Amino acid sequence: MRAARGFTLIELMVAFAVIALALGVTAVSWPRLHESMQYRAALRGVLAGMNAARVEAAKSGREAVFYVDPQARAYGVNDRELGRFPESVAVRFTVAGQEIAARGRGQIRFYPEGGATGGSVDLLRGNGGVRLRVDWLFGAVTQVEAPG
Repeated sequence: MRAARGFTLIELMVAFAVIALALGVTAVSWPRLHESMQYRAALRGVLAGMNAARVEAAKSGREAVFYVDPQARAYGVNDRELGRFPESVAVRFTVAGQEIAARGRGQIRFYPEGGATGGSVDLLRGNGGVRLRVDWLFGAVTQVEAPG
């Protein structure tokens, strides 16, 4: 006589309960996860944009400008928009006075020799964030914790 194969009703109910619990936890944490992904994408985009401006200045032999436009919630190099900031991310920037352009657009100039006008861009969410600092002497971009 062969033993019966398959699942019992209890085993199926336990499996469905585990699946329902996993889906419930995912649904509750999805908005926070999505917001975190948007923040990290914006951070990577701004960092890549600053580095792209630095490389472009060195390669072309002409200055390149990284900009942050708070009204459009956008950033880019020269006049090429590279991305936009999500609504969940607050943006602050500090640049030299002469680098504030029309409509409050802040700019950091990178020079072919390796220097820059210097400045920083803060990306904030919740009670923390990151500051991307551009060194005026060497044009190097560093990442530090942003002051609240």
